[in-house]
Amino acid sequence: MDLAYLLTPVMTWTVVGPIKFLINSIRARRWAFNLVGNGGFPSNHSAVVSSMATLIALREGIGHPAFGVAVTLCFIVIIDANSLRQHVGRQAAAINRLAKDDTGHKGLRERMGHTVVEILGGLATGIAMGHLIHALFARG
Repeated sequence: MDLAYLLTPVMTWTVVGPIKFLINSIRARRWAFNLVGNGGFPSNHSAVVSSMATLIALREGIGHPAFGVAVTLCFIVIIDANSLRQHVGRQAAAINRLAKDDTGHKGLRERMGHTVVEILGGLATGIAMGHLIHALFARG
């Protein structure tokens, strides 16, 4: 088995997480531990799927069926990150407003999903990570 395929998502997630934490901390002007998770720049999910698609393209070629599957997965993840999860965040905000007087209500996280800029940042980071991992784990 080619370890690059196993390490790519792990390494990408590991690199993007601290970047996102630092950017969120700078924006909030405090350590942003509560902002770690869904949402934020760059998109972890977009970075992971695009890094795998990039690695497959570089190693197997864009004509390989695995590349088609990876690109399809990229589209599904990006549409989910931008559209569906943003709607979930809006619903959480509405529920929080309705339940503001309920002392037993634990506020729902309203920041869900990603903006187009956050997704593009994730795609750029993922493509860069795919190239880096391809170079680091060059086939003999």
